[in-house]
Amino acid sequence: MPPQNTQSVIVSDGGQCVIFDPWGRMDDWVRVLNERDLELRAIYVTHGHPDHIACAPMLAKKYNVPWYLHTGDFRLVGWGNDLLTYFDLPPITIDCTRPTPLDICRTEILPNIFMDIYETPGHTPGGVAYHFPDEKIMLIGDTLFQKSVGRYDLPGGNKKMLMQSIANLYNLNLPNDTEIVHGHGMATTIKWLKQNNHF
Repeated sequence: MPPQNTQSVIVSDGGQCVIFDPWGRMDDWVRVLNERDLELRAIYVTHGHPDHIACAPMLAKKYNVPWYLHTGDFRLVGWGNDLLTYFDLPPITIDCTRPTPLDICRTEILPNIFMDIYETPGHTPGGVAYHFPDEKIMLIGDTLFQKSVGRYDLPGGNKKMLMQSIANLYNLNLPNDTEIVHGHGMATTIKWLKQNNHF
């Protein structure tokens, strides 16, 4: 689905699940959860742009679960309603479920599924990456793409901070076979990015 196939991710243990960056229509998410017989426990977003949080408030309200966002991006909630309207999606209004502040730490999102959270400001002030060390997967949002970086010309964007965030991620020295799930486009690996993304 436009814009440019936002990558939404479901992490599950077979019965419970967590959703990351829920773009699209709530009815579609409800259908997917029902078809897979999954109980939604929480929602996490990589940053506050509308194509990554579109369904978060509605899903949080329907299933009575929190949706987590870095406080640096709280002011972006509702900023991109024109984009949602353009795609015939409901706007995020003041009566929608508000985000829960995201703690930057290691957290157990489901039984025995651990996630490290890293701050990656630059594309937005409150951008984050979610790393699953046991599974060797990182959800990187719009900080870095296959051969480019995220935009820094939108409200709150900062090129210097973005470059520092990318350097910080590089310096984590993650295994080369760590899969990187970008906010848009096909997934890559750390090795592939080192060989093909000059940033």
